[in-house]
Amino acid sequence: MSRPTRRLFILSSLVAATVLGTGARAADADLSRKVIASFKGKIILSMGKLESAGDDKATVAAFKKANVTTLKGEANGNDVQEWFFNYTAFMKQGGATSLKLEFYNEAGQYVADQTLTDVDPKMTVLEGDITINEDDGLARGKKYVIKLGGTVKGKDVVFAQSAPVLMN
Repeated sequence: MSRPTRRLFILSSLVAATVLGTGARAADADLSRKVIASFKGKIILSMGKLESAGDDKATVAAFKKANVTTLKGEANGNDVQEWFFNYTAFMKQGGATSLKLEFYNEAGQYVADQTLTDVDPKMTVLEGDITINEDDGLARGKKYVIKLGGTVKGKDVVFAQSAPVLMN
């Protein structure tokens, strides 16, 4: 990482500190515009934090490889199935300080959500991790599309969405 990029990353990390309590972080400080544009409007689901892989082409390939289409859950202490995963959302636009990761079933019906607060409205790439379980409304063996939504100037906006993901 070059010295100016490292400074920008550190500054971005400090700005993102207000969001850390919600499990969301700014991620665009160390990504090129080309990489961000490659995934605009998409959410990548992964089992760990996405890392740049050198040049833009290698980073895009690494992100595509890390994207999962099945999330394996585990029973928690109450025998309720829960899923823990990382997400990186490449938003179409910024503008909201409160966002929701909304889960929709194959019929397009809303099922569950996780709220993200204190989001920097200037961010266009958001990363974090969440834990969600059956008590929140999800079911093992079902597929869901995850949409990152919020309100901008009184209008509901979908900033990014995932490909269908199977909750196992």
